[in-house]
Amino acid sequence: MPKESRETKWKNENWFVSPWNYLPEVTKGLNPPAQVKIHDVTLRDGEQQAGITFTKDDKIRIAEKLAEAGVHRIEAGMPAVSAADEAAIKEIVKRNLGPEIFCFSRCMVDDVKRAADCGVKGIVIEIPSSEHLIQSAYKWPLEKAIDLSIKATTAAREMGLYTVFFTIDATRAEMDWFLNLIERVAKEGHMDAFTLVDTFGALSPHGAGYFAQRVRERINKPIEVHFHADFGLAVANSIMAVMAGAEVIHTTVTGIGERTGNTPMEETVLALLTLYGIDTGIKYQKLNELSSLVRELSGTSIPANRPFIGDMAYDIESGIITSWFRNVYHENPTELFPVHPSFVGHRAPQILMGKKSGLDNVMIWAKELGVELTEDEMQEIVRRVKSQALGQRCALCQEEFKKIVDEVKK
Repeated sequence: MPKESRETKWKNENWFVSPWNYLPEVTKGLNPPAQVKIHDVTLRDGEQQAGITFTKDDKIRIAEKLAEAGVHRIEAGMPAVSAADEAAIKEIVKRNLGPEIFCFSRCMVDDVKRAADCGVKGIVIEIPSSEHLIQSAYKWPLEKAIDLSIKATTAAREMGLYTVFFTIDATRAEMDWFLNLIERVAKEGHMDAFTLVDTFGALSPHGAGYFAQRVRERINKPIEVHFHADFGLAVANSIMAVMAGAEVIHTTVTGIGERTGNTPMEETVLALLTLYGIDTGIKYQKLNELSSLVRELSGTSIPANRPFIGDMAYDIESGIITSWFRNVYHENPTELFPVHPSFVGHRAPQILMGKKSGLDNVMIWAKELGVELTEDEMQEIVRRVKSQALGQRCALCQEEFKKIVDEVKK
């Protein structure tokens, strides 16, 4: 493909994606809002991942880093969980970091009072919304769920809190029952915004668009989305909902969260930016720094090839790709990587030496060692590298490579 002389939505110095994404035939019918905001739930739903525990200081450090990354809202926790959580929320509010600070609460007036006492800007009030969950898991009569929601959301309004109504297990509810529930709460209680919630990650991307459409038909409120990743579709589902008009996406850093996790911030904001031309305003260069901190404090790890934030997401072992790297990377990096590593705060690509390596890998490593090799020597080194990598089932380190070079050069 010839080099473009001007920037386009799909190609510039920071990314190069498919131009097909922007064809009128593709974008026809999409109805995204004028602005998409990120409501980060790392400190609340992210911590619900089994085995993760954040201390008060951990939460403050993460909140500070979220603010540096330009997140619009931080859901700082649930005051009712513990005194430490309540103290962390109050301290985060006190620091006036920039993003709006929200609390999460059950549909109980006492929980709402706790949130207001923390000084937060807004509150996310949860309620079970599928008949089967209300009756089997909560053991409530159906009317109790509605009554509690009306009382709690009314109390939140009276306390001056921006109120986001959050319906647990909405995507497995009977549609008419669910829509009647939220309409009653909107009329008899209060909500400033409504969240589409896929608690068990059981929604398809097409279902996500339909979900947003049906809610918008019934209530005239801003729509937020909170999707889980049990089928690995949280990013796709969030984007489909945004294309149907949702304005706020609930995310976590690296996608940590209950069971298989929440919608990961990194892939979501970068997909919106590069594939749809929607800039959330996140400081993309901060994503790896933020991810590293959350992984350190949560004690979690991610696959090395995780998009954008994996430690080896930009590394190369294949001889063919290494050849491309030598030929084009320094002049046109996005020929090899759809998003430039520096744009997301990732280190530069590293060339590995292993079973798939070829002559170009050897040339690069030999140059770093300051060694000159003949064509025959390089061929023999490649043969030995492949054999050793296969035997030890991993790539070689520099010392192992140097030993082979020294043996061949004798």
